[in-house]
Amino acid sequence: MTTLRATTAANPWIRRFHPPARPDTAPVLVVLPHAGGSASYYFPLSRDLAAHAEVLTVQYPGRQERLSEPSPDTIAGLVDGVEDALAPWRERPLVLFGHSMGAVLAYELTRRLEASGAAPRGLILSGRRSPLVPRHDDLHTLDDDALLAHVRALSGTDTTLLADPELQAMILPALRSDYHAVGTYRHEPGPPLRTPVSVLCGESDPRAAVPEAMAWRELTEGAFTFRGFPGGHFYLAERHEAVTSAIADDLKAFMTGSH
Repeated sequence: MTTLRATTAANPWIRRFHPPARPDTAPVLVVLPHAGGSASYYFPLSRDLAAHAEVLTVQYPGRQERLSEPSPDTIAGLVDGVEDALAPWRERPLVLFGHSMGAVLAYELTRRLEASGAAPRGLILSGRRSPLVPRHDDLHTLDDDALLAHVRALSGTDTTLLADPELQAMILPALRSDYHAVGTYRHEPGPPLRTPVSVLCGESDPRAAVPEAMAWRELTEGAFTFRGFPGGHFYLAERHEAVTSAIADDLKAFMTGSH
């Protein structure tokens, strides 16, 4: 079902599930998953956006075929891995998309790319409040049962998987590392982004209320767009077609400079 180019398969951080329809002119959409998430969760997004971009989905260590690898437990450590893995595509027009924890990674990676003179064409932030919105986030300190209950409540993982003790043991180390990364992340003041930003969120998301998501506006001097969708933290699964259409519109706008 999945065919990867040799250049993609050579780096464990990157998965390319679908070849782009326009390989010579397509932008590169880099998808950064949520805490505890894997690249395969975003397979449908890759499939339906292949007509608009070359979709590269990040696979963090500690899950699926990278299960034996320890996962970095800081945002900086995760950004290091993604930044290095994207080196072959740095000359291409990049657009970063991150959901939840992935939004924080996408934002921090954009800051690095801008500082190095290789700014992406656009940044799409999903399901995450602005880092300027203070909130005590200590979910990584919960015991196993409480942490799994939190994940179930967000509906980001199949609850039948979470009920299996063997699968729990496989999932928990990476989940804890990711939640530690998010829970210990502190925004360092710096210049606002120049990159245009599009923010997407579920209108009933307990982790990112609409005003909290809209506060990303304060972190860029570039164009800013906000869209809310019916649903909770994983609205992007509930509203897949609408979200795919919104991202396709963003890609077109970023590439034409009309955002």
